Amino acid sequence: MNIMDDFTIDCTGDVVVGDTIFFTEIVWGGSYRKPINSGKRDIIAKVLKDSYGDRKQQHTFTLEIIDSVGVRALRTGLKINRKGRNIYRNGTRRLPWKCPEARDLAQNEKHNRGDEARRARDMRRSFQA
Repeated sequence: MNIMDDFTIDCTGDVVVGDTIFFTEIVWGGSYRKPINSGKRDIIAKVLKDSYGDRKQQHTFTLEIIDSVGVRALRTGLKINRKGRNIYRNGTRRLPWKCPEARDLAQNEKHNRGDEARRARDMRRSFQA
């Protein structure tokens, strides 16, 4: 049995703090001006923290690596930051929680913060117009 088979729940677009997720990302080489697709890397990570950027509400996650395979695999225990759009790009799966109600609370809290961040952005935009 493959460990990836344990990640049974599609959470693309809705990862929350406390999730253990599996996703694939493209690894880039070359330079900023001439990036080269070096291949792919699979990542299993625990979501430690998330935040919304003040200006653009870009959702960013802090992850702790549990396992990584592929091009330039990441070491276990490493803490990394990834934008939500990059985590969700190729699909994201998660492990079930032992207490689904706890995840529902985390999800509601995240959605409330996202709604507040968008309201604050819209207010700033209306004053700039």
